[in-house]
Amino acid sequence: MRPRTAAAVAATTVLGAGTAVLAGRYASGAALTPGRPLPGEPRLTVHSTAAGQVTLTRTLASQRPGTYGLTGDGCHAAVGPVVEGAPHPADCVVRRLESVTRGTLEPGARVWFTPQVYAGDPGQALGLAYEDVEVPGELGALPAWYVPAARDTWVITVHGLGGTREHPLVVLGFLHDKQLPVLDVSYRGDAGAPPSPDGVSHLGHTEWRDLDAAVAYAAQRGARRVVLHGWSTGASMALHAAAHSPLRHLISGLVLDSPVLDWQATLRAIAAARGTPAPLLPLVVRAAQGRASLHAEHFAELADAGRLEVPTLIVHGPDDHLAPWAGSRALAERRPDLVTLRSVPRAPHAAMWNADPVGYEEALRRFLIPLV
Repeated sequence: MRPRTAAAVAATTVLGAGTAVLAGRYASGAALTPGRPLPGEPRLTVHSTAAGQVTLTRTLASQRPGTYGLTGDGCHAAVGPVVEGAPHPADCVVRRLESVTRGTLEPGARVWFTPQVYAGDPGQALGLAYEDVEVPGELGALPAWYVPAARDTWVITVHGLGGTREHPLVVLGFLHDKQLPVLDVSYRGDAGAPPSPDGVSHLGHTEWRDLDAAVAYAAQRGARRVVLHGWSTGASMALHAAAHSPLRHLISGLVLDSPVLDWQATLRAIAAARGTPAPLLPLVVRAAQGRASLHAEHFAELADAGRLEVPTLIVHGPDDHLAPWAGSRALAERRPDLVTLRSVPRAPHAAMWNADPVGYEEALRRFLIPLV
C-alpha cells in the first residue's frame, strides 16, 4: 500500500469517520472552487530560448502535437509544434515559440501547458474590433466581449472548468472570418461577474441560467439564431440551455468541446489529480453533492439522447482524463441523426482545438454551413 493511501486509511480508522468526512469536504471544496486552474498538467522547466524556439523538459505533455499556451508565475506564452531536427539535450524537447504575451520566459522558469493560447481581450490578442458589454444576469451584470460581424446567426462561446473568457479566443478569429458575430461570455463565479450565492461551482447546473441570459441579450441585439459553443462545464451549460431556456427556439446548434456529462467521474478525477487518496474519493463526491446540491437526476438529462433537438457537434477524445469521453460516444451513437462526433487523440481536457487546430476548424466549418 502506498504511504499516502495507508495514511488515509489509518486516519479514517484511528480518528474516525468524522475526520474523513471533513477531509472529503475539504477536497470537494477545492474541486468546486470557481476559477481555480485544473490539475493534471506537469510542471516543466524552461531550459533555454532562442529566436522562435523554446527548449522544455521532455515529458509526454511537452511532446503533444498542436498549439498551446505556456503559463507560469508572471508569464504566458504561445507555443506551436515540436521543432523536428532542432539540436537539444536528450531530456529536452524544442517547440516553436509563437509569442510571449506576458512576462518573460527565463531559463529555470517553471511552466505548464494550458488550452488558453491567448492572453488579453480580442483586440489585444487577435486585432479584432470588439465591444466590452454587460449581459444582464439574474445575479447581476455579466462582463462579455462582443465581436460584431455581418450575419444574423450569433455564436455564444462559454468557457469551462478552470478557464476564463480568454479560452474561447482560440476560435474567435475563425468565426469572425466566417462573418459570424460572437458573444464571449462570463458567468457567476468568474472574475468581474457576481459570485455564486454559495460560493461554489455547480458544474453548469445553475450557471446555465447566465448562458440563457446571454441568449436573451443576443436576441435583443438582433440575433435571429444562436449557436452555443461550450467547453467542459460550458458545454454542459449549453445542453441545459438547449433543454430549458425559454428562448431555446432560437438555438440552432450546439458545439460541445470535452463536455462534462458525468459530474461524479469528473469530481473524482479532479480530486485524485490534486492528491486526494483513493479511499476518500467517494466522500468527495458525497460532500460535493451536499455542498452544491448536485444530484444524478440533474445531469442525467445531459446524456439523454431523447432530449436533444438541434444539430450538435461534439469534439472530444480518449485522452481526456477529467471528463470521460464514453458519454460523448454514447450520445453520438444514440442520435446519429443529430450528433457528429469528432475524436481527437492525445488531447487533454478542453484542449481539442489545441491538439489539431486545422482539423477542429474544418469540422466546425462543415457543421456551421447549414446553420447560418
